[in-house]
Amino acid sequence: MKRSIVTTGDGSKTIQIEDWDEQYHSIHGAIQESQHVFIKTGLHHFLNLHKPSTLHILEIGFGTGLNAYMTALEAQTLDVQIQYEGVEAYPVQSEELSQLNYTTLLAQDQVSVFESLHRVSWEDLHGITPCFSLKKRQQFFSEIEDQNRFELIYFDAFGARVQPDLWTETIFKRMFDALKDSGVLVTYAAKGSVRRAMQAVGFTVERLEGPPGKREMLRATKPSKGC
Repeated sequence: MKRSIVTTGDGSKTIQIEDWDEQYHSIHGAIQESQHVFIKTGLHHFLNLHKPSTLHILEIGFGTGLNAYMTALEAQTLDVQIQYEGVEAYPVQSEELSQLNYTTLLAQDQVSVFESLHRVSWEDLHGITPCFSLKKRQQFFSEIEDQNRFELIYFDAFGARVQPDLWTETIFKRMFDALKDSGVLVTYAAKGSVRRAMQAVGFTVERLEGPPGKREMLRATKPSKGC
């Protein structure tokens, strides 16, 4: 499928899959979407609620590495230890990554952090900064079998319009099992079918204000035992 680099509404770039008319990030603003959905509504929410000193995050759709990069920057700012695992079946190519401008817009003195995210080997855990470690996993989402390991999941798969099989009860049951009790999953999606699939496997689901260009998003919490 033909892919191209496009500029989103906030000036940050993303990858577009032209045959699907689908982008890796919101066309209204890649950085704005990541900041709102994953950092503010996911990471900050969990840290403010539970105040952990360490955090284990699973990302569904590692893609360009934008969410991981922004999380690594936040880990340094907030002085929290984050172990991050990013799942991606089809890694982004280096020639595409070289055209992205996230470091220019976010932290020009942290270029090496973004480069390290993509340079390190897959399937191994690597220390990227003193506060952030990364393991990249090349696998299909349907192959995830983690049990009770993560406090937070960034669910950033391609949309249900083009890949409906990634937004089913089967997939969300894997996410539910991968989370610890009181763990949280955040996603940009807000479709009723997605919310119902999450609820069917046991999640408590909230509709929240979405990022620029999107009215709503979803945040799902795995209830504690006995609740």
